[in-house]
Amino acid sequence: MTTSNTISGITIAGEAPDKARRMRIIATSLLLLMAVIFIATLQLEEQHPAWGYVVAFAEAALVGGLADWFAVTALFRHPLGLPIPHTAIIPTNKNRIADTMASFLRTNFLIPQVLGRRLQNMNAAGAVGRFLVRNRDDRRPGEDTMRLGVSYLAGDVLESLDKERLGGIIKDALHKQLDKLDIAPLLGQALHAAIADKRHTPIIDAFIRWAARTLEANDHLVRDMVHEKASTIMRWTGLDDRLANAVVSGLQKLLNDVAEDPEHPLREKVEEGLASLSHDLLHDPVMQQRVHEIKAEMLTNPAIAKWMDGIWERGRAAMLGAARDPDRTLSGQFGESLDQVGQSLVAPGNLQVQVNRFARRTLVGISTRYGDKIVKLVSETVRRWDTQTITDRVENAVGRDLQFIRINGTIVGGLVGLILHAIINLSRSL
Repeated sequence: MTTSNTISGITIAGEAPDKARRMRIIATSLLLLMAVIFIATLQLEEQHPAWGYVVAFAEAALVGGLADWFAVTALFRHPLGLPIPHTAIIPTNKNRIADTMASFLRTNFLIPQVLGRRLQNMNAAGAVGRFLVRNRDDRRPGEDTMRLGVSYLAGDVLESLDKERLGGIIKDALHKQLDKLDIAPLLGQALHAAIADKRHTPIIDAFIRWAARTLEANDHLVRDMVHEKASTIMRWTGLDDRLANAVVSGLQKLLNDVAEDPEHPLREKVEEGLASLSHDLLHDPVMQQRVHEIKAEMLTNPAIAKWMDGIWERGRAAMLGAARDPDRTLSGQFGESLDQVGQSLVAPGNLQVQVNRFARRTLVGISTRYGDKIVKLVSETVRRWDTQTITDRVENAVGRDLQFIRINGTIVGGLVGLILHAIINLSRSL
């Protein structure tokens, strides 16, 4: 039976079972041919000595082919259905094979030292870079098909997953990471670096301009406030209007002076306050605890949860769109940016070295932390296979080579029989 998998219009045929089946037919046909030749020439042996050589070849080939047929068949099943001891070796020893495979994987691949050596020449950055570069003239034949296949497969997998459950997993993981994150020192370091590099000055300037525009647009609120707080005598005499005008004018003049004078004392007070805030964020446990409480309150706020839901939905839709139409997604400025990233990764240099080093360390770290779990997963998966499944999978993987053994056994057996027959005749003649 021909197996095939279809992924969004791209068909991947199961060629290994077909090749094994063809080789099995050839090996069996050759064995039957030797049997027919042996029976047909057995009666002709007395007519001419040459027929004896044909009979000897066919007889020995038949014996050799049958012996190898028995040996190959005994690996996977009982020959002719007979419960002969030490046959059906693979189904009978399925659990031991599972443990052996897992042990081989752990010993030869998932040891950090071994994995590090095997990954020494791995160029993960170059592979990712070549994938990102969109210039079709530089791609090997079939690379576009492979790329589309991978893209469509990723889209199918993403769409088949429960979006609510997947979104919940992602949001829970993000929530846990944010909850563990000590954000106060990070804010303190960022603010300290901004002050040291004078990157906070444009922000102060923008804030002053915003305050001036806000005061100008809402000066009536200041006047109403002064009017409400003023006494009756001040309102009768009109002093409240003068006081309001003085307050508004004073504030406008103060903001203009601060905006024009980089050395204004108010600016210095603001910078001192920022520096003090930066120090407290880095070193004051009380401030750090206060920031942590604010962060925790924000994470439990329903509005933040709704905002994260919106981000997840937009992100999922964007990933599905990119998977369904990769060429469109990778067009325009975004595609050009990916091209530049890809070219930087392909070109030998410091970036490629750093990415490859990170990939090696990540894989080695995964093998160190999860190697035993991976091995256990392999062992338990093979153990769960029924005998027919493991027989079919192993036979499909190596069956073609095993049929070559049968063919070789038939031919080599025939040649040995031919040589022995010649030696016997030669000894008789002497």
